[in-house]
Formats: sequence, C-alpha cells, structure tokens
Amino acid sequence: MKIGIYGSSFDPITNVHLWTASTVLHQAKLDKVIFLPCASNRADKQLHTEDEHRWNIIQLAIKDNQVFVADDYEISLRSGVGKQYTLYTMEHFKSKFPNDDVFFIMGADVLRDIDNQDVPVHRRWRMREKLIHSNKFIIMARDGIDMTKVISKSPLLRNHDDGSRFHLIDKGLAMEISSSYIRQEFALGGEPRYLLPEACYQYILEHDLYRHT
Repeated sequence: MKIGIYGSSFDPITNVHLWTASTVLHQAKLDKVIFLPCASNRADKQLHTEDEHRWNIIQLAIKDNQVFVADDYEISLRSGVGKQYTLYTMEHFKSKFPNDDVFFIMGADVLRDIDNQDVPVHRRWRMREKLIHSNKFIIMARDGIDMTKVISKSPLLRNHDDGSRFHLIDKGLAMEISSSYIRQEFALGGEPRYLLPEACYQYILEHDLYRHT
C-alpha cells in the first residue's frame, strides 16, 4: 500500500485541500491520504481556533471519502512536546505502517525551506539530513517555484535525488484558495460558503469561529 501523509494547520480545511489531496492520490497512485493537523502550540504556527474544532471540521470534510482519513498524532500525542519535528512524525507513521510505502506530501515552497541555501544554516529545518535520507516525498507545484531548480540548488536534496526520493507533481495544482482568505471572509462578514464543504461551513457558523480573527 502507498500512503501519503498530508500535514497542515487546516485552519480551516478548504475545498482546495481536498482537491489537492485527490489530485496527488491519483497522480502518485496512492491508496490512502492521511490528513494530519498540527498541534496548536507549535512554535512555528499561529493558529486561529482550537484543535478540537479543526479536528471536527476535517472529519466533516472527509467523511464521504473512504481513501481519506484523519490522524490526531500531532494534536494528541505530540501536543505540548517542544520538538514537533517532521522526522519524528514520519518515524511514527513508518512504524505504524511497516509494510507500506509512506510518503510525506508537501508544497514546493516547503521543500525549498528545508535546506534553503539563501538563509543562514540555523534557520533551515532541524535534522533535515536524516529526514531527507530516510524518507520519500511527494512535492506539489507552487506558482513561481521551479521544483527541479530547488533540488539542484541544495547539495542535500540533489545528493539524495535518486529518482524515487522526490515525486514531483507539476500539473493540476495551480489553483490556490488559502485558509487565511477564508478566515478573513468570515471575520469581515463575507460569504466563503463555496470555498469549503457545506458541512464545514455550517459548523463554523454554528460555533462562531473565525469571526474575530
């Protein structure tokens, strides 16, 4: 089985998150995509609603798709842990699915940040060498970013580019609707109803979320 780990804040999850996951699943021939919301106390994230609400909204969004599942590993087991590193997350899921191929799904912008040669070493990802050496990745295109150049520019990335390490998906992922745009619409009294699943939209209204973002 081939499994993709799709980590994000999902604050909130959008139709584009779902469409992207579906596109990745089909193009990379995955059997399952696991939606992995990060914990609200991560130092590198500024989230706008509680873990419980984001978790419930994700569940509503994927409930009718059998190949989409959600996992609360980072919310429940890693919450409050200072070192919430992707390396540990991938080690957890490879241990959980020892007989399967497990991939980490990320955008080209995130790949660039792992070992960005334009920033000081201390601002690059922690334990990036072991992360890249021991895992496989599915990279989603982002406007204005040449994925092959990102890999070739980094000694770490290019030295591990063996043809199977990075699965680049550069078609069908140009559309973007950010969670921040949806939050702004809610806060300003807008109408983002058709940018996320209807059940998620109604849940946000019912619990009065993002009104004061």
